[in-house]
Amino acid sequence: MSLSDIEPVSRESTAGIIARQLRDAIMTGALPPGTQLGETDLAARFQVSRGPLREAMQHLVSEGLLRSERHRGLFVIDLGPGDVYDIYSARWAIERAALLRALRGDREGVAAVLEQAVAEMATAAGEDDPAALSSADLRFHEALIEASGSKRLVRMARTLLIETRMCLAALQGTYQRVEERVEEHTHIIDALRAGDETKALALLEAHMDDAVQRLAPGTSLTQHEVPPIG
Repeated sequence: MSLSDIEPVSRESTAGIIARQLRDAIMTGALPPGTQLGETDLAARFQVSRGPLREAMQHLVSEGLLRSERHRGLFVIDLGPGDVYDIYSARWAIERAALLRALRGDREGVAAVLEQAVAEMATAAGEDDPAALSSADLRFHEALIEASGSKRLVRMARTLLIETRMCLAALQGTYQRVEERVEEHTHIIDALRAGDETKALALLEAHMDDAVQRLAPGTSLTQHEVPPIG
């Protein structure tokens, strides 16, 4: 058999479908942090045998979204201050690289794509729809990373952005004015469009550091003492 004999897979596997639905439930908060996943209940809910269910859950363990406790089972991860710091510091490294590529490439094209996400954020803010606001917020950052043209940056960011969505559910309650989130993203676009590298990077870092301080008071991306993870 040669590589030319390999045929494309036409359908997503049962385990893949289950993993995707569980991932979405974790991301949106339908399965909150700390939730224990029972095989019997989930197998009945998905109407599948335990084989594909276990395979799906192991995918999420490898992605870091589920944790295994000996003799107790699987749980949705909890995000403590150290985890929040870790997520956002890793994101800062990835998105800084993506933003630098955008600044040195088609700035106007990237800015136009990012503005679509900000427009969705503004609409959600106006309609007082926190879930839609968080989804649009995430799309902004996904679009920035995708605009880098780097498959590796996109791949590295995938799980981080799912964990970020978990953070956003808590973050949305910390703003007195939801318009603040829209404004922060708009300022980043303005600096990108102007080609002001120093300002754009500073705004992106400040945006992430603000989220860290809101989610984990006393913690900062710029602090010297790093909080323990987990």
